[in-house]
Amino acid sequence: QVQLVESGGGLVQAGGSLRLTCAASGSIDSVLFMGWYHQAPGKERDVVAPISTTTSYTNYADSVKGRFTISRDNANLYLQMNKLKPEDTAVDSCYAVERGRNEYWGQGTQVTVSS
Repeated sequence: QVQLVESGGGLVQAGGSLRLTCAASGSIDSVLFMGWYHQAPGKERDVVAPISTTTSYTNYADSVKGRFTISRDNANLYLQMNKLKPEDTAVDSCYAVERGRNEYWGQGTQVTVSS
């Protein structure tokens, strides 16, 4: 089992920055893939940035490319968000999948960007 706990969300003005943290615990050695997802009000949840825990391959949604950076260390996943826009307002969630194909989600953290 893997537990994911996000933190770092909040209210920020456009142009500002936030750093989200996803603290992972449990069977973290079995995790193959992690990522950040966001869900704006009234919209489907979409991927922001994934990262492979074995190859470190990353990708970014076009809307955040050049502004957001995903990274990880031994037990944490991060999302550095710079030059935030009101369109970034969403619930951001941490996701992980392990070798046994079990999937896990954090509780989500609210990011609100004011204009």
